[in-house]
Parts: sequence; structure tokens; C-alpha cells
Amino acid sequence: MNFGRILTAMVTPFNQQGELCVESTKKLVQHLMENGSDALVVGGTTGESPTLTTEEKLQLFKTVVEEVNGKIPVIAGTGSNNTAASMELTKKAQALGVNGIMLVAPYYNKPSQEGLYQHFKTIAEATTLPVMLYNIPGRSAVTLSVETTLRLAQITNIVSTKEASGDLDAIATIIEHAPEGFSLYSGDDSLTLPILAIGGTGVISVASHIVGNQMQQMVRHYLAGQVQAAAMQHRQLVPVMNTLFMAPNPTAVKAALELNGVQVGPVRLPLVPLTAEQQQELHRVMKPSMSFFVS
Repeated sequence: MNFGRILTAMVTPFNQQGELCVESTKKLVQHLMENGSDALVVGGTTGESPTLTTEEKLQLFKTVVEEVNGKIPVIAGTGSNNTAASMELTKKAQALGVNGIMLVAPYYNKPSQEGLYQHFKTIAEATTLPVMLYNIPGRSAVTLSVETTLRLAQITNIVSTKEASGDLDAIATIIEHAPEGFSLYSGDDSLTLPILAIGGTGVISVASHIVGNQMQQMVRHYLAGQVQAAAMQHRQLVPVMNTLFMAPNPTAVKAALELNGVQVGPVRLPLVPLTAEQQQELHRVMKPSMSFFVS
């Protein structure tokens, strides 16, 4: 499965009452398709999955699949720390027409590496869709090891991993020893270019909500051998990427979208809006970002 280079971890739009907003979701999908997204990852942490009900997740998957209308892949975040519940949600997401699923490492219950292997294997066997693993020790409190990742990569429909460990040595080892066709994506915007440089495929991005076309241009320059141009663009994008994480994700990127006329509404508790000082900093950094790298 070729998911592309720049995949957007999509925010979930709410109305001012904090309810899922279908119309804003459709408009956001169009915005992302027009601004550099090769695929959409829906219902992940950036989509505030911990606060979405199962019914809301299914409505979100259905809305995005219908709006995309086959133009780009839709990857549903169906992972949790409950294997049976993840299997059930995965089956329902497949029935709605998503193109792949992403499974986060089980959080809070801190399974062993064997437990991680059996968790992912069991869910993968419940679907014919391509499966992407998601290693994010900072949120899950458990690390999916290199050895376990490579073991899982032998399962036919486990075809990719999103690495948010920040461990470039581990990432390089996975890339070196994974089966042919197994893809690795950066889970950190600011590591997009470094991971491309050691053989990674691309990024599952938050910043692409705002600077998706600029990120695509950076990738094109790198792949064309124009490394200095790509490096310059990377350096210019880093302040934007960092600013979007000055508050718990997706608080800042939702505010940035609103600042740029894309209505996605507030975050849900336990997240809270940006402070006045954070809003001011966001405005300062975002204003010049829109004029970067004019083609």
C-alpha cells in the first residue's frame, strides 16, 4: 500500500457546543486535499481520539471516506489498549470503506514485548486492510522495540510503522532490516527530513494542516537531489512545527487553522484553549509561514 509522503494526522472538527461537526469535517478534508496531503489519518491522538465515542469515530470515518471519494487514502485510527475493542472498531471501519488502519501501542497497561506482538497480530488478523503500527512511548508509556517491530513486519498485512520515538538509531535499524515494501513514517514533523535522509518514506504530520504544500516541496527537493534547498526549507519550517506543539496537541494547530479561516472549533476537555500569550505567539509565527517557498 502506497500511502504517499505527507500524511496528515487530521484534527476532528467540533462545533461551539463541542459536538462533532460533519460540515466542518467535509470542508477540512477539502482544505487538506488541496494543500499537500497525500493521505489522511483520522481518529488518532491529533483527532482527540481519547474523547471521541465509538459512534463519533464511526461517523468521522464515514464522513471522511465519503468526502475523499477515492482521491486519497483514508487511514482510520482504531488502536487502543483494549485488543477486543480495537478488533471490533477495525472491522466496523473496514466496512465503512477506509483504506488502512493505524494501531497505536497500547497505553497505560504497559504490556511486555510479547504482549505487544500478540496485540498487534490479533488485530491485524481480524482485517484484510493494510495495518500501520504506531510507536509513541511518550504517550503510551511503553516502547515498541526494534525487534518486535521487525517481527510484526513479517505479518503480511502489517505494512508500515509510524515512529514517534525520536530514536534515529532504532529507526535506521528498522529501515535496514524490514522486509521490502515495509514503510516507515516519522511521527515528528521536525524529523521529516532526517528520517527521509536515512531511508524513511515520509511523515504523518500535524504541521501539514498549515504548511502541507511547503512540506511537499521540501520532500520533492530532497528526492530530486537538491539537498541544500530541502535543508533550507526544513530550517524555515521548524519554528512553525515547534509552535504547533507549544500546547498539548491539537490545541495549537486547531487555533492556527481558525487563524487561517478553516473552522474546526475548540478542543475538548481535558484540553483547554491557548492562553492570550500563546495566541499572540502563534499569530507571530504563523503570519510569515503562509508566504514561505512560493513555487
